[in-house]
Amino acid sequence: MLAKLKNERRLEDNYRHRGLRRKLVSEIQAKGITDENVLEAIGKVPRHLFMDSSFVQFAYRDKAFPIGKGQTISQPYTVAFQTQLLEVKKFDKVLEVGTGSGYQAAVLCEMGATVFTIERHRELYDKVRALLPSIGYEPMFFHGDGYAGLPTYGPFDKIIVTAGAPYIPEALLEQLKVGGRLVIPVGSQHRQEMKLVIRESENEYRTEDRGGFIFVPLVGGKSE
Repeated sequence: MLAKLKNERRLEDNYRHRGLRRKLVSEIQAKGITDENVLEAIGKVPRHLFMDSSFVQFAYRDKAFPIGKGQTISQPYTVAFQTQLLEVKKFDKVLEVGTGSGYQAAVLCEMGATVFTIERHRELYDKVRALLPSIGYEPMFFHGDGYAGLPTYGPFDKIIVTAGAPYIPEALLEQLKVGGRLVIPVGSQHRQEMKLVIRESENEYRTEDRGGFIFVPLVGGKSE
């Protein structure tokens, strides 16, 4: 019974949390996020539940924080920026490469997308697979190599990569539907350029640069 009460307290989303989210939404809106669906989702997803208890007081600051295994929970503005570039529509089939904390996947689910999310770190994969359904979000989880994507489940309307890659993986381009959008940070370990790739036909892709960011590296393979 005590364990149950502790878990319920850990998953609490109270009036204070909701107020902090409203302030966060105003902050990222002031930074240029205009997609109302993105702002609404950021305002609903309880970010504090995705962070270690020692960081809960920082959950609604517009900053990234460590989550273990050398990974971070992305800055809310960055999550909103990438999501806005995707132009997510309800029922879109979306592949997320790099589940991490699960926060980005939750935002996509909140927007009504059908989400397939892949994570290479077994420990993070197990943690998020338990957390997200417990707070009402049910993407399809996969433990594997993000560079390979999920060819069995493609093609996808949208693909989002939440770690910095040295190049755009060919497998992800192939798994994008014609008319689909891929958002991926590409560059060195220290700085990446956000790329928006639109598949215009079977053999044609248009790529746009959308500004500099810093992400943790996208690593190939999968950990056990």
